[in-house]
Amino acid sequence: MAAIDHISRSKLSLFCAPVALAEAAWDRFTQYRLYRKTLVELSMLTRRELADLGLNRSMLKNVAHEAAYGSK
Repeated sequence: MAAIDHISRSKLSLFCAPVALAEAAWDRFTQYRLYRKTLVELSMLTRRELADLGLNRSMLKNVAHEAAYGSK
């Protein structure tokens, strides 16, 4: 009985590893997509609109990165 249980768990872990990798890849992709969307939207703002938000163009990549991935 223990041998069967061990084999079943082994097969399950072989299945779970690729699923976990796929989920991690999907999470990274969605984070990157959020980063790009945020960066594009911020880039479309005028200098005055950015100033109203307390930002300037040199800060856009950092702000988009923080929005997508969290603070560094």
